[in-house]
This record gives sequence, C-alpha cells and structure tokens, in this order.
Amino acid sequence: MELVSVESIPIVVGREEDGRWWADIESMPGVMAYGATRDSAIAAVRALAFRIAADCIDHGEEVPAPFAKVFSVA
Repeated sequence: MELVSVESIPIVVGREEDGRWWADIESMPGVMAYGATRDSAIAAVRALAFRIAADCIDHGEEVPAPFAKVFSVA
C-alpha cells in the first residue's frame, strides 16, 4: 500500500521585492497564494488547494491530479 499526503505535493516558494512570500502549486494552474512569511504562504496555498479539491468532490467533478491519490478510496 502506498500512502500519499498533501505534504508530498510539490510547492514552489518565492519572495517578492516588497518582502511578501508567495507559494505556487505548479501542477494546479492558478493555485497560488501570498503570505507575510514563508510558512504562511505555504499554509495558504495548501488551504486553497484543499478548497478546490473539496469543491470538485462536492460537484462530482474530477479531483485535480495532485490530489487524486490523496483522496483515493481503496
């Protein structure tokens, strides 16, 4: 059995010239968030990705690829 967690989904992190941090899940186009710290940007982008995945589940749509294994049922 393979266990997959949200922590295994790659997140790209960077910092703007004004000091804000950003985090992006490149495998989910449009899933990007800002934060005052690196950790807050990562937390925000993970929360956004979860909201998108939950919305897909609620509407009977396909879950975005990075979450396919996270939300799979054996």
